[in-house]
Amino acid sequence: MKIRIKKFEPVRDRYMFTDNRHPEKGVMSSILGCISVGANIAAVVFTYNDGGQAQLRYAAAVMVAACFSVAGIILGIMSRFERDIFKLFPNLGIILNSLSLAFIIFILILGFI
Repeated sequence: MKIRIKKFEPVRDRYMFTDNRHPEKGVMSSILGCISVGANIAAVVFTYNDGGQAQLRYAAAVMVAACFSVAGIILGIMSRFERDIFKLFPNLGIILNSLSLAFIIFILILGFI
């Protein structure tokens, strides 16, 4: 029986040496997206609990969420054009804000039908 001794070799795959950073605009875009999605979900849940009668404050919360979504999309797109960045937060912000804005448009269309 032969015993093998594995030589100690530095593993370079475990470390990532880079100058990339997370852009502040991308992080802010993601935060605005989370707030917007949360406000939309809360407005729908509270409206459902009230028997389908939306109060004015729920509509105001959704309109503020729409403003946050537009600002978040703009910040996300601006941060995507920066160089030497990680693209996680800009992409996440663009996706969350787009979903929120699409949901608001969907709710508005359902209200007119």
